[in-house]
Amino acid sequence: MQGTVTMYSTTWCGYCRRLKSQLDRQGIAYTEINIEQDPASAAFVEKVNDGNQTVPTVLVKPESGSRDVVMTNPSLAQVQQALAG
Repeated sequence: MQGTVTMYSTTWCGYCRRLKSQLDRQGIAYTEINIEQDPASAAFVEKVNDGNQTVPTVLVKPESGSRDVVMTNPSLAQVQQALAG
């Protein structure tokens, strides 16, 4: 699968740990950004989640040129589907 995955997370988020583990098992590369250490990323997460810092928030940029997809607490299948474009 091509494209890029960015996961906005925190150190204490169990849902983030679960999704990272699933992505790792499937060999899907991702960039993780801790919103507690990056104010600009925290602001992005708030913007796409109605003012809430809900994690994991995942940004998928499909290589196919399809529109970027932002998902909150997605399943592995949703991330794979977004990557497929």
